[in-house]
Amino acid sequence: MEDLSDPVAIGVVVTPHGVRGTLRVRALGPGKHLREGKEPLVAGVRRRISSARRTPKGFLLNLEGVESRTDAQRLRGEQLLLDRGELDATEEGEFYVADLLGLTAVSDAGEVLGTVTDTFETAAHEVLVVRYDRAGQELYLPFTLEHVPRVDLQTGRIVARPPEG
Repeated sequence: MEDLSDPVAIGVVVTPHGVRGTLRVRALGPGKHLREGKEPLVAGVRRRISSARRTPKGFLLNLEGVESRTDAQRLRGEQLLLDRGELDATEEGEFYVADLLGLTAVSDAGEVLGTVTDTFETAAHEVLVVRYDRAGQELYLPFTLEHVPRVDLQTGRIVARPPEG
């Protein structure tokens, strides 16, 4: 079992695909690290991606050592992790989803709206889940420039402009 000093989740195994061990993986972020040759940690084991294909429903990956549907089934729900040092450098205005979790969402006026607790992807864009009270009320915030004009990792804050309604 290998430990990563600064793990970043790049994807999650959703389900097996076919009978030869292919995995359907949901990317966490743009998916650019879900590519042939990368070696993410999956269920505590480094596994080289031997093939990767983007589809409308996510990525189809083959990992070395995952040879059957049974092998693939055992990995359902597991995250694919890389150490931060293995990630490609981000472009300006680009963020890893893991970096957004735990940030405080504030309005333009500086009023605290809540904390980013999760994200999910829609066909249009990534959506941030902002928990805004102790009862677990959540706000779904499209991760677009219109709704999140500023991300400041240094102060741990994002400026949030929730959609109307």
